Amino acid sequence: MRTASLALTAACGLILAGCTQMASTQSRPGTATTETPPATAATAVTRAPAPRPVARATPAQLDTTTADQRAAAAEAPAQAETRLGTTVGSLGNPAEGGFWIKTPLVQERAMGRVVNPATGKSAKVELIPLGGGGSGSQVSLPALQLLGVPLTDLPTLEVYRS
Repeated sequence: MRTASLALTAACGLILAGCTQMASTQSRPGTATTETPPATAATAVTRAPAPRPVARATPAQLDTTTADQRAAAAEAPAQAETRLGTTVGSLGNPAEGGFWIKTPLVQERAMGRVVNPATGKSAKVELIPLGGGGSGSQVSLPALQLLGVPLTDLPTLEVYRS
């Protein structure tokens, strides 16, 4: 019985200590505070803690292509290609592996090539239709890296069908 009483007394002490801690963190009139203001109902939905460090992947960790695949994608075309046009490229879903471009310049899946005229580099890619209008395209992370494009840039790319 004495053990249960001691446990209850300890629990009450911890609860009261927590209340005291909460009271000491409250802003008092005439004192400056550096704490974050309490979240309102509207901002509570949009605020979130930073992701855990293991959830932050680097581009190298997201690029699952092999050195052989990168070399094959960078090779010059072996056959004649048809120029489809130009498009503004942006980084597509980095969790989707491989070399691809989702573009409104094609109506069906096909093999092709994208060229960065600024660097002269090219990448063999799968051309994937992108609906919804507009003239922009989504490019895979490995393809952008092979083209020598920083991941936050919006380069103008030339698109060819094999």
